[in-house]
Amino acid sequence: MEASAQIGVTGLAVMGRNLARNFARNGYTVAVHNRTPRRTRDMIQEFGQEGAFVPAESPAAFVAALERPRRLLIMVKAGPATDEVIEEFAPLLAAGDMIIDGGNAHFADTRRRERALRERGIHFVGTGVSGGEEGALHGPSVMPGGSAESYAVLGPMLERISAHVDGEPCCTHIGTDGAGHFVKMVHNGIEYADMQLIAEAYHLLREVGGRTPAEIAATFRRWNEGRLDSYLIEITAEVLAHTDPGTGKPFVDIVQDAAEQKGTGRWTVQTALDLGSPVTAIAQATFARVASARTELRAAYRPLPGGVRQKLSPDEAERFTRDVEQALYASKVIAYDQGWTMIRDAAAEYGWDIDLGAVAKIWRGGCIIRAAFLDRIRAAHAANPDLVSLLAEAGFAAEITEAQPAWRAVVATAAQHGIPVPAFSAALASYDTLRSARLPAALIQGQRDFFGAHTYRRTDREGSFHTQWAEPGRPEVRTDT
Repeated sequence: MEASAQIGVTGLAVMGRNLARNFARNGYTVAVHNRTPRRTRDMIQEFGQEGAFVPAESPAAFVAALERPRRLLIMVKAGPATDEVIEEFAPLLAAGDMIIDGGNAHFADTRRRERALRERGIHFVGTGVSGGEEGALHGPSVMPGGSAESYAVLGPMLERISAHVDGEPCCTHIGTDGAGHFVKMVHNGIEYADMQLIAEAYHLLREVGGRTPAEIAATFRRWNEGRLDSYLIEITAEVLAHTDPGTGKPFVDIVQDAAEQKGTGRWTVQTALDLGSPVTAIAQATFARVASARTELRAAYRPLPGGVRQKLSPDEAERFTRDVEQALYASKVIAYDQGWTMIRDAAAEYGWDIDLGAVAKIWRGGCIIRAAFLDRIRAAHAANPDLVSLLAEAGFAAEITEAQPAWRAVVATAAQHGIPVPAFSAALASYDTLRSARLPAALIQGQRDFFGAHTYRRTDREGSFHTQWAEPGRPEVRTDT
């Protein structure tokens, strides 16, 4: 077979098929392969007119169709299936070729695979792809890791098929080895928090504000014209406005209230604990999904008392709606800031040189968390590459300051009414924790020293100390001399 394809895609489920079509629509010749040859034939029959495809029914024929250096994109289920495909194709490749993993792989697996293939002279490019099946076809946000050499060859192609905002591609080289998949993981963690915060806002407007789903949809449409302008706010309005054709009820009322997940949010929380990165809003959003699915546990709690519901007057409901908008925006800023902090922490831990402003830039289009205020995050990091937190930027700090009364009132009202707002509460608690001059952690250190002689540090002099709690007079000794 003549080597005529600039890129190949193996794994032709919806995401792989749509990425292959995206490459072809952008003028590239694309080799396509699937472990089940029928899926390859079906794709060519249905979409072959969209561009230049080279179907291949065997790994050897697939690799032979690729121009050097070969670019082979794997779109299979993360985990062992990815390792199996790598072991199938790697022996057919030569030094300088590259394998691109576009699935939702765990970044630690990507680091392991990159290291192993590097020893064989093959570039392994772990690449986060966000935007779902529509983004894959029309322009996703793309987060490639791997070597700078591989990006020099592959990057222009990925940039071309990515979403574009203000003429700029939503794709950049994130960093070496697993950096791309790490940033995609954090993207998904932020996505969990954003979705939970929006859901909590809806719940408050309905249960406290007394609004119907259709009325709340109109509120979200209005919010989407302002600073909350984002893809998730936009689709929330559509979901809430939808009426179930079978029952005539609001669609949101006929869907079981048990949220599912595919694991990336859980990975984010687990990794944050390893890094010591306080992503509390993301964690509470993830646990909220877990709790929603615990039907037996929820049934055991259901008869127990909750808060006191008080009907609001029309004026009070309108004021409450404005307060919820303030609380939602402030909480979103905190959740996004936690994600950026985690990326910064990982970059320091794993030796990645990640441009945090560029991450914001490529998330402005194509991806699920695309939002207008990402351009402000990009600008903030461009103005100050050493920015420690979004709240250290004057504009965000002013907005958080303005939101204080409403934000606190909303969380307090939720508690009084017995409405669960774990993400709102966690975001506010995170804010109060980090702004506090003095925390009760000092007491915890005293407790740890009492039962385990774990030592503590003093505020008035250097060194580590232990109080001999069982001794008369409880003398203190320095332990680091």
